[in-house]
Amino acid sequence: MADWIPDVLGDEFEQLTLDLGTDEQGPVVATLVRALPPEQEWWDRVRGRRRLLDGVDVLYVHGWSDYFFQKRLARFWTSRGARFFALDLRKYGRSLREGQTPGYIADLAIYDQDIGAALEAMGRGLGGNESARGLVLFGHSTGGLTLSLWASRHPGVADAVVLNSPWLEFQFAPARAALAPVVELQARIRPMEVAPQVDLGYYTRAQQEVADPDDPMEIDTAWRPVQTMAVYAGWLHAVLTGHKTVAAGLSISAPVCVLLSARFVPPTRWSEELTSADSVLVVDDIARAALRLGPSVTVERIDGALHDVFLSRHAAREEAYARLERWVTGWRASAGLRRPEPRQT
Repeated sequence: MADWIPDVLGDEFEQLTLDLGTDEQGPVVATLVRALPPEQEWWDRVRGRRRLLDGVDVLYVHGWSDYFFQKRLARFWTSRGARFFALDLRKYGRSLREGQTPGYIADLAIYDQDIGAALEAMGRGLGGNESARGLVLFGHSTGGLTLSLWASRHPGVADAVVLNSPWLEFQFAPARAALAPVVELQARIRPMEVAPQVDLGYYTRAQQEVADPDDPMEIDTAWRPVQTMAVYAGWLHAVLTGHKTVAAGLSISAPVCVLLSARFVPPTRWSEELTSADSVLVVDDIARAALRLGPSVTVERIDGALHDVFLSRHAAREEAYARLERWVTGWRASAGLRRPEPRQT
């Protein structure tokens, strides 16, 4: 395995390249990023102090046309004692190689290989359950869909699932049933056919409008473009298949927290409304779909939040972190401090 090396985010982070073999476009890798523990952790250990999330690992997976860059989100977890890792999936961000189609995949289950390699590199074994440490899966948008499907297929591995505006249903749910057969045919005949670009860049503009100089974000637009990456028929078919699976009901045994904006505003033209709403997903449809994830689901609706609730205007962003802390504190209190022994496969 390759060695951990300094990450583009600076001294607090390191990255590890995970070899995933080859496909028709050449060598395939994923990239695992880890947040280095703060100095306070060393002093707490010396003094014998326990923190809320001691003994917990967090694995974050980004959304479509995205990669991991959220330093503060990592600090939220590490400052409470957790080990934080983020995964740039194959053909995204740090993992994108020359000649590859950005973000393309024909089946979301292929990401099982990426996730398995990440869990193994985290010291949890390939299946993720060879550890006494707790595991929190944290997914945003398409990453939330991917991790929800994974958690349902791997019962008992995750101890908690946190989803930031997960893409659990197609925009305007009634259209999915009519669109799916057409997309499936396209995916079979011309999987690399490109759909018309409908993103006018308003979501990126909204993030820029509400940017907080006291909580800056350094974003590489080559990895997270102003307008989303091209959408291919094969990839869209994979996503719609995932939506159909969610609609039929998943069986995530762990408690789930879903963070969402309070409202959706369609991005048909620029307006100030887009700076205080989700302009990507129809959040009421996502809230309904979330209830099909498993038996224990909490939905947190945040007034004024953007699609990525942690990139919202100051007040909504702080509310998102406060809601997350409240849920995590309750989950941790009910789950106990540490597993007594590693789980067996």
